[in-house]
Amino acid sequence: MSTAIKERKSTARRTPAGRRPLRAALKVLSGAVATRHGADAAAQISELEAALDMARTATNDARTANARLREAIEILPQGIVFLDSEGRYVLWNEHYSKIYHRSADLFKVGARLADTLRVGVMRGDYPAAKGREEEWIKERLQKLTSPRERHEQWLADGRCIMIEERRTNDGGIIGLRVDITELKEREASFRLLFEANPVPMYVVSQNGKTVLSANAAARDHYGYPGTDLIGRPVHCLHLDQDHDRLDELYSPAPGILADHVWSHLKRDGSNIEVAIFSQAIVHERAPAVLVAAVDITERRRAEAQVAYLAHHDPLTGLANRARHLEQAGEMLAAIKESGGLGASLCIGLDNFKSINETMGPAAGDLLLQAVSRRITKTLRQGSVPARLGGDEFGIIMSDIAEPEEVSAVAKRLIEVISAPYKIQSQQITIGASIGIAIAPGDGEEAGKLLKNADLALSQVKLRGKGSFRFFEAEMNARAQERRRLEQDLRDAIENDGLDVHYQPLVSLANGRIVAAEALVRWPHKERGFISPVEFIPIAEEAGLIWALGDFVLNRACRDAVAWPDSVRVAVNLSPMQFRCGNVRDMVEAALAGSGLAPDRLELEITESLFLDRSNLVLDTLAELRKLGTRIAMDDFGTGYSSLGYLCSFPFDKIKIDRSFVQGIAGNVEQQAVVRAIVGLGQTLGKTITAEGIETAEELACLRSIGCDQGQGFLFSKARTQDALLPFLTKRKPKRVA
Repeated sequence: MSTAIKERKSTARRTPAGRRPLRAALKVLSGAVATRHGADAAAQISELEAALDMARTATNDARTANARLREAIEILPQGIVFLDSEGRYVLWNEHYSKIYHRSADLFKVGARLADTLRVGVMRGDYPAAKGREEEWIKERLQKLTSPRERHEQWLADGRCIMIEERRTNDGGIIGLRVDITELKEREASFRLLFEANPVPMYVVSQNGKTVLSANAAARDHYGYPGTDLIGRPVHCLHLDQDHDRLDELYSPAPGILADHVWSHLKRDGSNIEVAIFSQAIVHERAPAVLVAAVDITERRRAEAQVAYLAHHDPLTGLANRARHLEQAGEMLAAIKESGGLGASLCIGLDNFKSINETMGPAAGDLLLQAVSRRITKTLRQGSVPARLGGDEFGIIMSDIAEPEEVSAVAKRLIEVISAPYKIQSQQITIGASIGIAIAPGDGEEAGKLLKNADLALSQVKLRGKGSFRFFEAEMNARAQERRRLEQDLRDAIENDGLDVHYQPLVSLANGRIVAAEALVRWPHKERGFISPVEFIPIAEEAGLIWALGDFVLNRACRDAVAWPDSVRVAVNLSPMQFRCGNVRDMVEAALAGSGLAPDRLELEITESLFLDRSNLVLDTLAELRKLGTRIAMDDFGTGYSSLGYLCSFPFDKIKIDRSFVQGIAGNVEQQAVVRAIVGLGQTLGKTITAEGIETAEELACLRSIGCDQGQGFLFSKARTQDALLPFLTKRKPKRVA
């Protein structure tokens, strides 16, 4: 309880006791007067006594009212102070004393508030007064004598007090003090969270829809420096077509977090996608909305890109296989509902694989992009192209009147695709083969329709490429036959059903056999001998080429051990072997298992592999040379820019392709080409071998040009090991038809 209240209670308790003698004296006086002066005087005394009783009752009532007032201000959670018209303390409660506990010893009834303020400033109770003490006291007293609105006061112990003061009718002052320290801390935390938040945030008035505040992230993100955004209508952040919907965003129910996705405008006019989170708040005593705007423009672009890539080929921009099947399904649904015909075309590029391997994947990609552009420009409206994968493209044609329409389109596509291209400053030419399936007869389901078009394409490629063909029911039977052949080949590899024959290579200088090339043979138990031209592509496509090549290499090394030491064995390596396994380990294991000297093994690689300049291939070839084996380039001259790659790897032998040998005796141009190759080989120190020699005239011509070795039916066909052994001892083998 405050000192003032205690002092007033003490005074109140003394007052009634002091009046008891007065009442007794009045009674004595009344009796005396009645005796001496009669009844009138006694009546006056009685009236005086009644007036005294009324005064006593009024005093008691006032005392009760004061006690109740004191009790009321004591239980209030705020600090209360009463000052008289001169600014002196009259009454204050305990909470007021606690708020100003550093100055509570100065609080006395009648003490001046100005004096307590001055002492408090000297003690350092008011941090805001430091360095400007008199000015601060003057400002504080001005607010006291002319109170207008509440204000804040920071104390030395870190608390913030909200002060509100009012004048009474008699000129006094009633003051209210509220400790708002926690509120200020929350406000500071909010300001820190708001201003330092990396997410753009701003506050909008609910009534006028103007921007009241914006953090640094919002100002920077939207391009409004300083306070340029403050006071602007929030419409400046929205597209014109959204202005009628702003109540949806800026009038959320109190306490409910609302989220929206909107298109926003930056100051420079650029458009961004934002996820908006808004909540109703009170800002400076007025209803407002706090908005957080998360820029999701890049995320939306990424999502759109993902959705695009799910249905499109990233290299060409055409529909991918998944979208192609969807489009086929849409076409079939329309045919089922309205009738008519449709078509699925499957396009395969001829010789693309060779170009991709010789010129590299980058050139292959450029070629695929050029092909896709030509296909797109050639198609009529309503036909949809797609890249199905690798070098295959697909087309869906709707609303076909008759199959002849598709034939005309197929012919035009082959013509357009087969025209020369200029890729990486080189002119190249490819072809196209097309398989066609007509809907609904060739398939009422998208997958089946595409499968049948692909089967028709396979038949075109088997018959020479460069044309188109419609699907026929018997093609399924041929496809099943090919699958059976694949399974038979798998069984032959696993169960030693293959054999290796050897074709000699002869020195043109003395006729001696210097090497023999290992050639795989497949004696099928039902179909007889199957040509490697037929089953090696199957092995490559079915993933059997590694096992097939490993079998040939090991058999050849073991057989060559029985040959004269001067005769080497040559083994072909498929480009697929370099892509699906460790060739060096395979060769090393074959040499170790057979005991063959490494320098007696010649590994023949195709020019397409050599022209693949990947580090893996070059490193593998270098490792094979370190083992001691010899490296030969087979089919030289059939690839692109052959002469430009002769120095790329230190191989030992060049084998001129048979296409340059056949008919060379009567062809001056072929002789010039072979003479150039031989001269270059001699300059580089390489052995030159001519393949496919079949006549004595060809032999004489090649010998005169300077070829080192020859191979062909003129000397010998491919022989089994048993047939080869006696042949190796002959100095000059006879021609074998």
